[in-house]
Amino acid sequence: MLGVCFLVLASWFTSPALAVNNPELLPDEVTPVVDLANFLPTLQEESLVENLEEFEAETGWKMRVLTQYDRSPGRAVKKFWGLDEKSILLVADGRGGNLLAFSIGDDVYELLPRNFWIELQTRFGNMYYIREHGENNAIVEALESVQGCLQKNGCIAVPGLPQEQWILTLISSIVGGVILGVAVIPRNKDQVIAWQWGLIMSPLWGILFIAFGMGPVVIRTPEFLPLFRNIIGFLLGAVVAFLSPTFMEIPSSDSET
Repeated sequence: MLGVCFLVLASWFTSPALAVNNPELLPDEVTPVVDLANFLPTLQEESLVENLEEFEAETGWKMRVLTQYDRSPGRAVKKFWGLDEKSILLVADGRGGNLLAFSIGDDVYELLPRNFWIELQTRFGNMYYIREHGENNAIVEALESVQGCLQKNGCIAVPGLPQEQWILTLISSIVGGVILGVAVIPRNKDQVIAWQWGLIMSPLWGILFIAFGMGPVVIRTPEFLPLFRNIIGFLLGAVVAFLSPTFMEIPSSDSET
């Protein structure tokens, strides 16, 4: 049975669009793309139709695209396309805060978890991305990400590391390094490094550096450069924080004669 899950779209859940059934809005001939909102230029739509048909023939995954604005065919699309457990329906609707929504068959979730679809929607469907790339490219690039992951037998996260997301991982790595550096500052004159405090604080700096600094990079891109930069940021943060008491010390003045 088709698992219908329109992710993070309150407007869909509260809108009467889910309850309507307007098959007259659909074309007479079955096509994998129904562009009611005219988001796709003619040549791009023809190329997308060919791409989705070839992908279905090669892999068995049924990918469909519906764009709409003022009216929706609603429940009629399920019968029109014969949506099943191996189906992926992308709905592009310009009326909400996010352009994209997805209806996913149960078999798809075995390869692409729910978090994948949430990230896919927020990355390609947000207003800033649409403003810069356009609705048509947001649709195509989202579909390409899904196809690439299905061909690799699944993804935990959406491939690719946008610059703003990498910056967040870099900041997390630096903050983790600062926490480690502060933790290992010697507490008495006999200590060179307070490694015990470093171990005690390891859950905090470890989460920031490993889980939030390295993890998002490793699962999204095979490139080493972003990871290397995060490691350097972590080490620099730790060194600067560790040496900060030395920088802040006020040199004692010579005794008065």
